[in-house]
Amino acid sequence: MNWTDERVEKLTKLWADGLSASQIAAQLGGVTRNAVIGKVHRLNLPGRAKSGGTPAPRAKRPAPAPRPASNFNARPAAPRAISRGGAAAAVREDVAMEAAPQTRPVSDVVVPIAKRLALVDLTERTCKWPVGDPMHEDFHFCGHDSGENTPYCKYHARLAFQVSGERRRAR
Repeated sequence: MNWTDERVEKLTKLWADGLSASQIAAQLGGVTRNAVIGKVHRLNLPGRAKSGGTPAPRAKRPAPAPRPASNFNARPAAPRAISRGGAAAAVREDVAMEAAPQTRPVSDVVVPIAKRLALVDLTERTCKWPVGDPMHEDFHFCGHDSGENTPYCKYHARLAFQVSGERRRAR
């Protein structure tokens, strides 16, 4: 299909009349909606206002604060107050972080001392739990025996994976 002068003229008129690209394609025949949209853009035809009136001006959001460097072993932040803005007034709520339910008493947990393996030293049967910041030279992996079906040792597998029922209760 070629865009003849007559077809371009008809496209321009129908576009100015406010017809949609699908309607124009149907009237022209032998052309798709996307072909009409592409030709409109190549001709630099003026856009039309979207239905629903003029949109309200958006309020500018403040720039987000810079994030600190990630730390894989960082603990969650302490509970803090969160301000939730509304049209009438801001409401301050104290939000307490809920601890994940524990299946064993804390005194029964054994934290393994990392074998401090580098990435090139890891095998299929070593724990691949990262320790520290990858951008620092003291970064390493746990390195304990991980078994066959998991990338982590028993301790780190408990940290990484939760039973789906426990995830639902935590919410």
